[in-house]
Amino acid sequence: MKFACPKCKTGMDIQKTANRMMYVSCSGCGIGDVVGESGSMDETFLEFLARFDQGLITDGTGQKFEESGMVRSRKEIEAMIGKANPDDTVREILFASRYYVAKYTDMEHPEPEMGMSVEDSGLDTQICSHLAAKGISRFYKFQEEAITEIVSGRSVVIEAPTASGKTEAFAIPVVHMAANLPRGGGGGVFAVFVYPTKALARDQIQKIRDIAHPSGIRTEVFDGDTPQEARQKIIKSPPEIIVTNFDVLHYHMWKRTRLASLLTSTRVMVVDEAHVYSGIFGSNVHYIVKRFKRVCRKAPQIVASSATLENSGEFCKQLFGEEMHVIRGTGRRGAIDFAMLFPSLMPQKSLMVDITKKMTRKNHKTMVFNNSHLNAELLAIQARRHKIGIMVHRAGLMAGYRTAVEGRFRDGSLQAISCTPTLELGIDIGDVDCVVSSVVPVNRLIQRIGRSARKGQQGYAFLVLGNDPISQYYRNHPGDYFDDVERIYVDPANPIIEDSQVLAMACDMPISPDEIEEHKEAIDRHVMRGNLKVSGGRVFPVPARVRQLGQYSIRGIGESVNILLDGRKVGERALPIALGELHKDAVYLLAGTKYMVGEFNAADRRAILERIPADHPYHTRALTEDWPTVKAVLEKKNAYGVEVAFCRLHIKKTVHGYVRIRFGEDVGQGERFSLDEPIKYDFVTKGVVFHAPKPAEAAAVAENPEYVEASGYHATEHVVIEGSNMITGGVSQDLGGIALGTSGLIIVYDGAVGGSGASKALYDRFEKVLRRGLAIVDECPCKAESGCPRCTFSYRCGNNNEYLHKNSSLEILQRIIGGEETRLIEPIGGERPLV
Repeated sequence: MKFACPKCKTGMDIQKTANRMMYVSCSGCGIGDVVGESGSMDETFLEFLARFDQGLITDGTGQKFEESGMVRSRKEIEAMIGKANPDDTVREILFASRYYVAKYTDMEHPEPEMGMSVEDSGLDTQICSHLAAKGISRFYKFQEEAITEIVSGRSVVIEAPTASGKTEAFAIPVVHMAANLPRGGGGGVFAVFVYPTKALARDQIQKIRDIAHPSGIRTEVFDGDTPQEARQKIIKSPPEIIVTNFDVLHYHMWKRTRLASLLTSTRVMVVDEAHVYSGIFGSNVHYIVKRFKRVCRKAPQIVASSATLENSGEFCKQLFGEEMHVIRGTGRRGAIDFAMLFPSLMPQKSLMVDITKKMTRKNHKTMVFNNSHLNAELLAIQARRHKIGIMVHRAGLMAGYRTAVEGRFRDGSLQAISCTPTLELGIDIGDVDCVVSSVVPVNRLIQRIGRSARKGQQGYAFLVLGNDPISQYYRNHPGDYFDDVERIYVDPANPIIEDSQVLAMACDMPISPDEIEEHKEAIDRHVMRGNLKVSGGRVFPVPARVRQLGQYSIRGIGESVNILLDGRKVGERALPIALGELHKDAVYLLAGTKYMVGEFNAADRRAILERIPADHPYHTRALTEDWPTVKAVLEKKNAYGVEVAFCRLHIKKTVHGYVRIRFGEDVGQGERFSLDEPIKYDFVTKGVVFHAPKPAEAAAVAENPEYVEASGYHATEHVVIEGSNMITGGVSQDLGGIALGTSGLIIVYDGAVGGSGASKALYDRFEKVLRRGLAIVDECPCKAESGCPRCTFSYRCGNNNEYLHKNSSLEILQRIIGGEETRLIEPIGGERPLV
C-alpha cells in the first residue's frame, strides 16, 4: 500500500480530473480532496496530507464539492429520486459524491397497446395454432398494423424498441403470405431476410423457423459460413425463405451465380436493423437494393425494421428508393433504474469501471458500451486491474473469439463485456441486468438499454458522460439529451461507390437505354477506362476488366492496410483512418493485448505488429497535417450571416509524428515524436466550408493578434465538430477539420473516401450546431486561455490541441449568432475560389 489514508489507514486513490487537477480519495472512510497537479504522485499526496493536517479536507460528505457545483447535494439527489425506490447498489452510486448526477429516473414501461386477437386475424391456421400453443392470444397494436399492411402488399418500416416484438411483426405476415401461395405457382424463393451480420442472422433464424415451420415453410441461411454441401442443397431444393446479408447478395448478383438466378423469384425483401445501414455501408446497400429490384422478375415488396429514429421514413425512402409506410411500436418488459452521470472528480473510464465493479460484485451481468475499438480495449484493461471478469467484443476480432465471448457471457462464466456498437444488435447473449454506456444519441442508448431486463427482472442503465464538450453541455442541459434523436444518413452520390456499384450493375445484367442517363457520368468513366462497352444502346461489362469488384468491400471504400503478426494477417483497417493508427511506433490494441507497430510499409499497405510488455504504460495519437482544395461547390446557404458551402474536396493528409500518452492522462497531454518518414495520402471527399468572422476584440488586446485569430479559428473548428455530435446523430467521430491560419476559412469534412454523408448532416443542421457550440464555450467554467477538454479540445486533433484560444472562439461564435455577415471569396489551396 503506497498511500495510506491518514484517517482510517485504507489505501488512497489518486486520479487526474478533467480540469487538470488531482483527486485524492479514500474508499474506506470517504475523505477526499482536489489538489493542484504536482510533479509526481508523491508530491500530490504530501500536499493532500498537509491540507488534512490543516483541517481543510472534506469528511466524506462531499460538502465542499457540493458548494463548488462539482457534485449534487444529497437533498438534490433525493428530490430526483422522488417516489422511486432504487436499491442499495443504485443508491451507493447516486450518493458516491465523486461525480455529478445530471439525471436519475426509474424508467417504467407501460404495457404496449393491445390489438386484434390472433383468432380474428385471418392468418394461416397453422400460425394461429402455433401462437395459441405458446399462450399468445392477442397481438400488440403495432403488430396488428404491420401484419395488415404487409399482407396488403405495402412497403413498410417497423420502428420499435429492442425486445418489443419486431421480429414477429414482420415474420408472421411474410410466413402467412408464403403459406398461402397457390401451389404450383412457380415455387422458388419467396422472401429474402437480410441481416447486417452473419452472427445476427444465425442468432435470429431459430426464431423465424419457429414461426415458419408449423406452416410448412422452410427457412435456410446462405452466407459465407454456409458449408458447400448445404449450399448445394439450397440450390437444388430452394426454401421459401433465405436468410442472408448484403455482402452475399452483392457478390452473387455480379457473379451471376445459381443463387442469383434462384433469387429472381423473390416477392418480399425483409431488412432487419435498417438503422445500421448508415454512411458508407448504407450508401452501398442503396445500390444493392436497387440492383436486386432490377434482377427480380417483379420488384419485391420491402419490409424493414429499425430502432427508433427521428427520420426513419425519410431515411428508408433514400435507402430503398421508394416510399415507406412507418409503423411505430412501443413496449418492453422490465423496469430500469437510469442515471446520467458526469465525471467531475474522475476520468470517464474510471467511472464506467467503478459502476461495473459495483454491479458485478452484486452478480449483475453487465454490458459496457464504448464508441470505439480503442476505448473498448482500454476499458477492459483498466477493469481487469480491479479484478473484474471482463472480455472485449468488437468488430475486427476473429469470429471465433467473439462467439466464445458471447457463449461465456450467456452461460454466466463471464461477468461483463466491454463492447462496441456491434452488440447493440439483437444477438442473444442471455440475461443482461445492467448496461453502462458512453455518450450516444438517445435512440441508440434506448437500443442499448433494451438489452437489459428482457426477462422482466429489475434492470439498470447508466449513461456516463465524458470529459468532452458535448458531455459538459448535457451536464448543464440533461433534458436536451432526450431531444437529440439520431438522424442517420447515406450518400449515394459518393462517386467511388457509384462507380463500383454501376460496374456491378452492368455485370448483374446489361444496363438498358432508359437506365443510362441516371448514371451517365459513371458509365462514361468506365467506358473511357475500358471496363464497360456500349453495344446496341445497352451497356455491357468487359469481362477481363471487372475482376476489381472481387476486392471491393461494401462496408468500406478505398484501400486498406493489412495488419500482420508473426507473418499472419490478424486484421485490417481502411485508409485514411489506418494512417493514424498504424504508423511506425504506434501502439495498437487487439483483443485486450497491446502491440507496437514495428514497420509500416506504405507501398505494400501493410503494418507489422511487435509484442510489447503487458504493463506498457502508453498509447499513441497521430500528429497530422491536412491541406484541402475545393473541387466543386454542391450547395450553398446562409447560416445567420455566414455563407456556408457544401463542397466536394480534395484532401492531402500527412502523418508527420505522434504523441505518446500515458494511460489515464488528459487528451491534451503527451510527449511529441517525429516520424523519420512522414506518411502521405490523398483522397477526395465532401465537406462544409465557411468563413468565420474576425475576433476583433480578442485580437485588439493581445500581444500577438495573429496568434489569437488563428487559434480562435482552430478552436472554433473543434467546437463546430464537437458541437455537432448528437445533433447530427453522433457523427463527429466521422469528421475531420481544418482551420486555415488567419484566413478565417474553416473546413469540416467526411473522414471517409468519397464522403459518407456525415458532413451533409452537419450542413443541414448547421444553425443548431452553431448555437450549441456557443453554449459549450460560454458555459465552460475553465479559465485557461486555450480552454480545456470540455470546451475547445478535440480527441481527434492532429495538432495535439495546441494553438487554441477560448475567448477568441467565444467571440467568433457570438458574432456568427449575432448575424455578422461573411462571404466565401477566398481560394482554398489555390485550386478553386469560392464565390
